Order: sequence, then C-alpha cells, then structure tokens
Amino acid sequence: MNTEHGKILLPIARAAISRALGVPRAADETAPWLTGHGACFVTLTQDGELRGCIGTLQAHRPLLADVKSNAVSAAIHDPRFMPLSAGELDITTVEISLLSQTTAMDIRDEADALAQMRPNVDGIVFEYGRYRSTFLPQVWEDLTQPREFLAMLRRKAGLPEDFWEEGVKLSRYTVTKWSEGY
Repeated sequence: MNTEHGKILLPIARAAISRALGVPRAADETAPWLTGHGACFVTLTQDGELRGCIGTLQAHRPLLADVKSNAVSAAIHDPRFMPLSAGELDITTVEISLLSQTTAMDIRDEADALAQMRPNVDGIVFEYGRYRSTFLPQVWEDLTQPREFLAMLRRKAGLPEDFWEEGVKLSRYTVTKWSEGY
C-alpha cells in the first residue's frame, strides 16, 4: 500500500460518513484492490483531539466494506462520544490505519512482554479471558514508555493498570496510515 491508496481510501471514508449524516457525497470505489480482504481502523479528530475511533483487528471482509463500516461507526457509534453531526464534518479530520496481520507474542512474564514491545512500531492487542483491548501504534506518541503503554491497555480492557496473571496474551501488528491534510 502506498500514498495513492490513501488518496482513494480517505475520500471513501469521508463519503461514507457524509452519506450517513445525510450529506450526499461521492467517492471513487472502483479500484480492484478494494475487493481484497483488509482490516482497518478509522480515527476521527478535531483540532488534534480524538473524536471517534473504530476498527477491525482481523481481515474478514473486503477492504472497501471495512473502511466504510468503520468510518460510519467511528462517526456515529463510538460509545465514548456523541454521534458526529453534519455541522462537524468540515472540522473533522479522517485518518485510516490499515493493519498488518496480527501475530501472537511469545511472552514468559510481564518483564518479557515489556522488553519485546517496539515503541512507535507495534500496535498491541491485550487479552485475558473476556478482557480485551488494543492501541494502534500511533498511541505511542502519547504513551511513550512500554510500561505506561501496557498499563493503559489493561485499564482500557477494564482491568487494574498493574494487572498481570498467567494467561495474559499479547499480539502485535503494524499499520500503514493515511490522514487528510498530510
């Protein structure tokens, strides 16, 4: 995936959000590679602040469908925010992160997990029983230390920040990202 892919994906995401908000907008959806399966996250920001972020960790549908669905969900269904209004469209920036395949990390304990984490490279999935969370690699910009990154992942999953038990699973992935205006 390259810059040209972003020039196709970003308008598709914006058009899907616009249509969901009752503002007709078209985007070219004819690129053949859009029919291949892909997993992405769509992140919305306003003045650099998060306004919505929804995504898929595993590629289970065509990339075109994944981008459109996640864009609308980030705008309307992210439970952390009120639904986006049509009046906010012009002040909202769209970012798309296309995920690589997720790979399980072979970890012995928390210290081993921290040593294996690659700041500014890895997105991490934390799992323990029914608890699960993820952060995209971009989150390293705010949580620069592996210990802090892992603590916030546990909190996001609904566990104490210092939680560690046998059975914790971590997986990693990387992203190719595109953002409007860059």
